Amino acid sequence: MSKGSRNGQRLSRSERTNRRNPELGYYLIVTDTEGTERVYFNGLRDSIKPQIGDKLIIKVVETKNRNLIKEAKDFLSELPQYAEPWIVFDRDKVKNFDSIIENALNSNIGVAWSNPCIEIWFYAYFGKMPNYQNSTICCREFANEFQKRFNQEYNKTDERLYLKLISKGDEEEAIQIAERKLKEHINSDKINPSKMVPATTVHQLIGEIKRKSRI
Repeated sequence: MSKGSRNGQRLSRSERTNRRNPELGYYLIVTDTEGTERVYFNGLRDSIKPQIGDKLIIKVVETKNRNLIKEAKDFLSELPQYAEPWIVFDRDKVKNFDSIIENALNSNIGVAWSNPCIEIWFYAYFGKMPNYQNSTICCREFANEFQKRFNQEYNKTDERLYLKLISKGDEEEAIQIAERKLKEHINSDKINPSKMVPATTVHQLIGEIKRKSRI
C-alpha cells in the first residue's frame, strides 16, 4: 500500500484536504450489506439527537465490493461539499480487499473495514477481540456470546442491534480495544489489512461521529 494509506488507515482530514470543520457535517456511509451493517448504523444514527442524526446518511447498495467506491462517489455528488464519505465492508472472502481499501483512501473516502467480519467489532463492546481467523467461526462464536448476554438468538437484521450492544457493552472501551489491536498489528510490521486479523477500523468512524456529535 502507498505511504499515505499504509495499514489501511484513513488519512486525517488535514492530510487529505486543507478544510477544517470540527463540527459534524453530513456523513455518507455506503455498505453492500442489507442486514448487519445497515441496522447497526441506523441504530447509531437514531441514538443521537435528531438534528445530528439527520446528517448520517446510510446507503445500502446491491453491488460488488469493488464498486462501493464508485457508488460512494455517485451518492456524494448529490450531497453538500463537506460531506464525509465512508464505505463499510468485511474481509470475509474478498480477494481484492487491500486494493479496495487503498483505492478508497486515495480517493479521500474513509474505510470502515473488519477482518474477518464486523462481528469482531461487536465483540469489542464486551471487552475483547478474540483471535478468530475466519468469518464463519467469528459469527458463530459471537452468536453464542450474544445468546449468553441477552438470552436470545443473535439476529443479524435486528433493528435494535446497536441499542443492545451499548446497553450491555462499553463503547468507549470497545474503541480503545480496537485501536490497541490495530496498533499491535502495525507494530508487528503488518502492512496489509488482509493480514491483520482480528482487526477493524469501524471504531474510527464510530469514534469520530460520537466525538463530533458532542461538540
